[in-house]
Amino acid sequence: AEMENRHVQMDNVSCSICLDLLKDPVTIPCGHSYCMNCIKDHWDGDQRRKSSCPQCREKFKRRPVLKKNIMLAALVEDLKKTGLQAAAADHCYAGPEDVACDVCTGRKRKAVKSCLFCLISYCENHLQPHHDAPPLKKHKLVNPSNNLQDNICPHHEEVMKIFCRTDQQFICYLCLMDEHKDHETVPAESEVTEKQKELQESRQQIHQRILDQEKDVKLLQQEVEAINVSADKAVEDSEEIFTELIHLLRKRRSDVKQQIRSQQETEVSRVKDVQEKLEQEITELKRKDAELEQLSHTEDHTQFLLNYPSLPALRESTHSSMINIRPLRHFEDVTAAVSELRDKLQDVLRDTWTNVELKITNVDVLLSEPEPKTRAEFLKYSQEITLDPNTANRFLLLSEDNRKVMRVEEQQSYPDHPDRFTVSFQVLSTESLTGRCYWEVEMGGRGFVAVSYKNISKKESFGFNDVSWSLFYTKDGCIRCHNKVKTQVPGPVSSRIGVYLDHRAGILSFYSVSETMTLIYRVQTRFTQPLHAGVWLYDKSSAEFIKP
Repeated sequence: AEMENRHVQMDNVSCSICLDLLKDPVTIPCGHSYCMNCIKDHWDGDQRRKSSCPQCREKFKRRPVLKKNIMLAALVEDLKKTGLQAAAADHCYAGPEDVACDVCTGRKRKAVKSCLFCLISYCENHLQPHHDAPPLKKHKLVNPSNNLQDNICPHHEEVMKIFCRTDQQFICYLCLMDEHKDHETVPAESEVTEKQKELQESRQQIHQRILDQEKDVKLLQQEVEAINVSADKAVEDSEEIFTELIHLLRKRRSDVKQQIRSQQETEVSRVKDVQEKLEQEITELKRKDAELEQLSHTEDHTQFLLNYPSLPALRESTHSSMINIRPLRHFEDVTAAVSELRDKLQDVLRDTWTNVELKITNVDVLLSEPEPKTRAEFLKYSQEITLDPNTANRFLLLSEDNRKVMRVEEQQSYPDHPDRFTVSFQVLSTESLTGRCYWEVEMGGRGFVAVSYKNISKKESFGFNDVSWSLFYTKDGCIRCHNKVKTQVPGPVSSRIGVYLDHRAGILSFYSVSETMTLIYRVQTRFTQPLHAGVWLYDKSSAEFIKP
């Protein structure tokens, strides 16, 4: 409270311009006080404020005459002698969080240094001998510390000035003669110096890595911008192309509609023209029939014979001969032709759409890694494969660790399960495969090495649908199979088959593994689900997934 009151008093005698204690205090007519030079400089600095108070803004008709306030000046001097000295003295004494001087008696001052040789902390006054006395000048001074006792040997109560490299700990000279006598030891300062060098080297390496990674961050930021710009451009161009396609289809639709209507109008006009002529002919025939009927009723033979030659001969109709009664097709062929066009467009879209999607998923960015070439590079992506007993056909026998499977003649007593293959002698892996993966299968006899989506029908075989890809292995050669399409792969292959999957890039490769990696079969597609490894065995063959 006393310190708080002292600060309040100092605030009351402070200049509001320089924020320091008043120097040559003057009081202007409004009652506010300032340093004489501060208020002069304030008024001289701007003519517009030469006659106003900086605090209350009261304006004076004339610039006040400044005279030193004697009472205020005396008060300031008293405060300087008591308040500031007390504040300075309070500042010098150690608080709860400070390191106190070990030499001071009574109220202890703050320590400014600690001596690692004396194991004592000193205030400024008691530290002076370490600056003046030649023997003490050699002592090691450090910033004040409360942990000086950590430098004392717990066994011999001596200062630990030696570092044992064998046990990686500080020791005293008595420890050096006892349990550490055959160890590698150096002066503590030497060890610190060496470690400081290592520390500096580590910092340099860290700084270099920071610089390198900042460059990488900048490159990645540029890559993000490039990806965004490229994607926006691709979307814009695709929208324009699809708009053109839609416009073209709409125009063709309009053309077909217009041509059909035009042809409809022409054909209807032709038919109606013949229809009208036939109707006229019918009218004429009816008139002639009426004349003949009237003549037929003439009883006067003379009149009958005289009028008969005057009747015109009956002409043959020319229009009815144009009408051929047969099964007709009007515009049905147009519908069939448009349907055929639709089917062809669907085929084109289906065939090319895979390529479009492939180009989307195969976007190459800075983070894309090249495909492995050597076995060592493939093994970086090794995936541990275990077989799922719930998927195994009952004529397959699994090893205890579920890595090896054999085709057997005796049916196994596996429980019913919806994931179990019931027709082909197949089994899937427990692991769900995404990202980059590599695994190897040692084949003992004929069989398929495969990958498949988990939702494959349990009555179907690997490679005979669009959700699985397989390689049929024999000693003499291989056959690749997908969606019932089989392709012979010539030449003998190793019994060890390596399978590499880059799910994101849509790459699946089968390799013959020996001293070198020989590519057998490579798939480039778009995977829409996680994959599972699998095998399908013939005869009494076996397959073992090699542990990486």
